[in-house]
Amino acid sequence: MPTFEKVSFTQFVEAWQKVDDAITTEQLMAMYEQLKLPKRATTGSAGYDFFAPRSITIPPQAQVLIPSGIRAKMSADLVLLLFPRSGLGFKYRLQLNNTVGVIDSDYVNADNEGHIFARLCNDTKEGKTVTIAQGDGMFQGVFIPFVKTDDDQADQTRVGGLGSTTKKE
Repeated sequence: MPTFEKVSFTQFVEAWQKVDDAITTEQLMAMYEQLKLPKRATTGSAGYDFFAPRSITIPPQAQVLIPSGIRAKMSADLVLLLFPRSGLGFKYRLQLNNTVGVIDSDYVNADNEGHIFARLCNDTKEGKTVTIAQGDGMFQGVFIPFVKTDDDQADQTRVGGLGSTTKKE
């Protein structure tokens, strides 16, 4: 069964300091302590809601990078796909910058501990500003089983994070 857990506090601090160099250690400690693991809202929900580690405001046509503080452990036959939450997408055209995030099972072993990030984009056509309060859902993840082709020859081991699977040694 897949599980979610927090990344280490050290990784959380390192990621957030790259995003916001004015953030204090005290603010980061409070954010980290209040992190909520992703969860489904109802028994029929496919998606696990990821919650905002702090309040986020995204003006029209702007984007923001969010280190979630979360990583996912899953078996090698699963992938975690990240999508916008339906209501935010419908009301504001809130999108993930890469359209769908793909979290591979071996990402948990990456140098950044498998820290899941999302770049949220406010692509509103009506000039609406999106505000997501700390602790509210910001995007969702769905675990999907997948199969490999009979002639699959993948033999590389992940070392890095985003984009590392196409980099050659």
